[in-house]
Amino acid sequence: MLTQEMAAEIVKQTMIRLNRNINIMDHTGTIIASGDQSRIHQLHSGALEVLRTGKPLFIKEDDPQQWEGSLPGINLPITFQDLIIGVIGITGKPEEIMEFASLVKMITEMMIHQSFIAEQFEWKQRLKEQVFEELLKDQYDVESINQRLNLIEIKLTPSFQIAIIEVSQTPLKKRELLQILENSFDEGSSLVGFLNSSRIFLLTSQLPETKLIQKLKTVLNSTNLFLKIGIGSTAMDFTQVRHSFQEAQQALLFGGQEKLTTFAEIEPQALLAGLDERAKSQYLNRVIGNLSDKLIETLDYFFKSNQNIGECAKRMYIHRNSLIYRLRKIKEITGLDPQVLNDAVTLQLAVWLLQMNRKEN
Repeated sequence: MLTQEMAAEIVKQTMIRLNRNINIMDHTGTIIASGDQSRIHQLHSGALEVLRTGKPLFIKEDDPQQWEGSLPGINLPITFQDLIIGVIGITGKPEEIMEFASLVKMITEMMIHQSFIAEQFEWKQRLKEQVFEELLKDQYDVESINQRLNLIEIKLTPSFQIAIIEVSQTPLKKRELLQILENSFDEGSSLVGFLNSSRIFLLTSQLPETKLIQKLKTVLNSTNLFLKIGIGSTAMDFTQVRHSFQEAQQALLFGGQEKLTTFAEIEPQALLAGLDERAKSQYLNRVIGNLSDKLIETLDYFFKSNQNIGECAKRMYIHRNSLIYRLRKIKEITGLDPQVLNDAVTLQLAVWLLQMNRKEN
């Protein structure tokens, strides 16, 4: 618990504030950090006495010969969870440093407690990420997964659903980002962790998709973070978690500029992505190969506006008549009318294929 690195940081921070030499001894009475580097690794007899009695020890100027390896000052037990784990020594005349000795002890124990909390968080987080990594494998060890979940007091019960959150331009630390999500979901029945430096996974258990979406929208609306979220379909058991994850990735990929996209919303694009490359290329060239970028952009806006001419013209900031002219031009070039359902489906598929190609390139 009381490592040499931690002790050195406590010594550094305390000396900056008090301008006094500080020594920290471990549970054996050995100096592991000090403002005087020459004393490190020496045995501190005063610390041994504190460890034996559990009480502070005041060493005056005429006492050091009684306490070999010690200088005048105050030595205080460092306690954590009712156990003495070390000793902190403040060099100086006891009567001069008495008033802030208890403060030094309190700060030291507080830093150790904070370090312990951080270590516990990291340990739990790593177990969560290991469980999730295991679930993404073709074959996984159920016993190992359950053992890790028990250690962190999490119970996962079908059904499951995966969301992937892409984060960019955030001043927050990783722990703070995870805390925002964990506060929004039941920590005892969900997994949250990092896939990489910019993506977070979320696995929920027994949470309807409508509630999942609602909670994620609340996160989007209550933070100033730049987030994009992809949600996979419901997994009825552990074997389907990997598929929900893959669908969440596709939702994120094909969601465009949307902040939140479900797999159901982009399922046609996902199906297209699985086609043979030669077939996709032939279809794309045959349907819209002769259209200009401006006309392709018009098609995209038109379909996103549900083929509503007025809405599309408004979104594109062009006159209604200009839009009608472009739609007629598209029909002349392709032989397909964007306002007729069957033709619109053909054109929409081609637009999606083109957008996929551009993302890949």
